[in-house]
Amino acid sequence: MELKTNEVLNYLLAHKDLKIIQRRDMFNFSLDTVLLANFASITRDTHRIIDLGTNNAAIPLLLSKRTKVPVLGIEIQEEAAELAQRNIALNHLEDQITIVCDDMKSYAKSHPKAAKLVICNPPFFKIDEHSNLNDNEYLRIARHEVKITLSEIIETARMLLEYRGRFAMIHRPDRLIDIIELMKHNDIEPKRLRFVYPKIGKDSHMVLVEGVYKGQPGLKIEPPLYAHHEDGTYTEEIRMMFGEKENV
Repeated sequence: MELKTNEVLNYLLAHKDLKIIQRRDMFNFSLDTVLLANFASITRDTHRIIDLGTNNAAIPLLLSKRTKVPVLGIEIQEEAAELAQRNIALNHLEDQITIVCDDMKSYAKSHPKAAKLVICNPPFFKIDEHSNLNDNEYLRIARHEVKITLSEIIETARMLLEYRGRFAMIHRPDRLIDIIELMKHNDIEPKRLRFVYPKIGKDSHMVLVEGVYKGQPGLKIEPPLYAHHEDGTYTEEIRMMFGEKENV
């Protein structure tokens, strides 16, 4: 496959059977992408998964290592959606993964109750007078609530979910109260919560949350997830998520 001048081709972590094209001027997948793809619950009744704001389709590609369930990635930026489609074709996953270039809010209104699992790695930052917005439009949209707010994302998930469907997301701990309040407002009952830490002794810098639409109350706080050892190397749990074999 011929690459454009601003593109790079990499293996998808340690998965030597998966490759991904990324653009230097666009948002590239990172640890939060991997954590979310591994955290979301895929149950027996999961017949379709929707990834909101799929970007270059890293999450659908990672999910293909866990399940054969059809995955739909929604991306509002045309060039990112085109890159996602190329990544799906590159890995010959057209029969499992579909990419749609659309505003997720519009898609949800026209496709209600379309999935049993909805996943989102959203823009982390609000826009206010203190926001340091990136001049690069691709990165600005990926990192800040330019095109969609946290409230709109959770409302979109609610519209897309079937009864007792699951919604999983990753965010910053300082938005956790907002997330829980918005989920409950949209009848998505928080069921699982896991804090992620850069290493032991440091404050949590990410939080994974999963809720069930029309679910019963009852929140499980899962064990802490540490990303790095003291020497800066990844922990065994993270390496396993990367597709590395144990004790390698």
